[in-house]
Amino acid sequence: MENIPDDFERARFSSPFLDMAGPYYVRQDDDCIVVGARIHEGQINHIKVAHGGVLGTLADVALSLQVHEAERPRLPVATMSLNTNYLAAAKLYDWVEAYTTIDRMSKRTAYCSGRILCGEKVLMTMSAVFAILRK
Repeated sequence: MENIPDDFERARFSSPFLDMAGPYYVRQDDDCIVVGARIHEGQINHIKVAHGGVLGTLADVALSLQVHEAERPRLPVATMSLNTNYLAAAKLYDWVEAYTTIDRMSKRTAYCSGRILCGEKVLMTMSAVFAILRK
């Protein structure tokens, strides 16, 4: 069941882990890059909701992408800290969207926060610190 909203396109970032964890989709809003995903059968746990790691990975992907795309040339980043607050569960076939913001950025560090929604329901809030790996 793909059924991806028309305003999203398949994300161009890829790695063996992200290809397995996704697929991910992106949309450029005025103030952030929104990362979306459809919860599929391989992401459901024994209590019939998305495994916490699925949302945790989405949080890390969305937050790091926001920093990565903040400048040209694109910034290589590494997660230093990721904090998540699980508020509600995602169910099979739910469409979830991650919204993020860069709260503060220096030459070497970025502080970000955001939330993951399913419709109007907040599933997660999150914050992260990233090392910016400038040459």
